[in-house]
Parts: sequence; structure tokens; C-alpha cells
Amino acid sequence: MQSATRSHARKMERKVRFTKAARQDLEEIYYWIAGHDAPAKAEYVLDRLSAAAQRMAALPGAGSRPRELPTGVKGDYRQVFFKPYRVIYRVTPAEIVIHLIADGRRNLNALLLQRLTSDQAE
Repeated sequence: MQSATRSHARKMERKVRFTKAARQDLEEIYYWIAGHDAPAKAEYVLDRLSAAAQRMAALPGAGSRPRELPTGVKGDYRQVFFKPYRVIYRVTPAEIVIHLIADGRRNLNALLLQRLTSDQAE
């Protein structure tokens, strides 16, 4: 019975898609860490961020709504953390769309608004 439940849960996982800008965020994070610390540390951080994305596929509602999300923005936007990074994504019936991966210590108000409006075209 337990394996049937696990199998059913896997079937309900959504596809995870990174916007072009989110893929660029990952690349910039990697090169910054590799240049200021070590390539192994950069790999570790990217592995952890990728693992967070895969957890979103299985549990898309687990994240919280970003507090910087402008009033009136429609859609089920959520965030998860791998400190200090925040991964901001939108849940749709078919997929998880990752819009932004950024250092959570930044002021994300303007960046988030810009990213969500420009990503609508992707």
C-alpha cells in the first residue's frame, strides 16, 4: 500500500521550468562563489538549489508568498529558501516556473516586479 501511495505522489509532481533570467541567476551565483570562494563550494550551492527546485515539484504549496509581491499580481507565487538565497516561483496546474534566484539580503522589490513582468513573455 505504501509503494502505491509513493507512486501516486510521483505522478502528481509538476515539471520544473526555469525562466531564462532564473538560469542566468544560477550561472551568476556559480561564478561569483567560484571566484570568491571555491568551485567546489559553488557546485554545492547549485546542487542544494537544484534539490530545492525538485522538492517544489513534489510539494509546490510548501513555500510562502513573497512579501515583496506587488498588490494585484495574479498567480500563485511562492518562495523557498536556501540561505541566503531565495527561489521565487509560480505554481501552475502543469508546472513550477522559477522566476528568480537571488540573495535574500537584497532589496527585491524592484527586481521582483521587473522580473515578473518581463518573464510573462517567456
